[in-house]
Amino acid sequence: MTSSPSARRLPASSAPLVTAFLLSVLMTCVVSGISTLLSIGFTPGMLWHWPRAWGFSWLVAFPTLLLVLPLVRRAVARIVAPPQ
Repeated sequence: MTSSPSARRLPASSAPLVTAFLLSVLMTCVVSGISTLLSIGFTPGMLWHWPRAWGFSWLVAFPTLLLVLPLVRRAVARIVAPPQ
């Protein structure tokens, strides 16, 4: 797949930040949705509580991922053999 010259993309140096952002958005959405569903059940109120829970979860998860991902990458590098 080739991109057109007019397609704007972020520089490669932003990959760790974009990774943490997307991972935190997706994971907190799923986890907060499941937690909200288990806590209050599938009710009309869930649709109001879930976005609030997700927003707060994301505010905690994103900076946490920024701090933790370098440590995780180092741990993985010690556990997993390098490519041949």
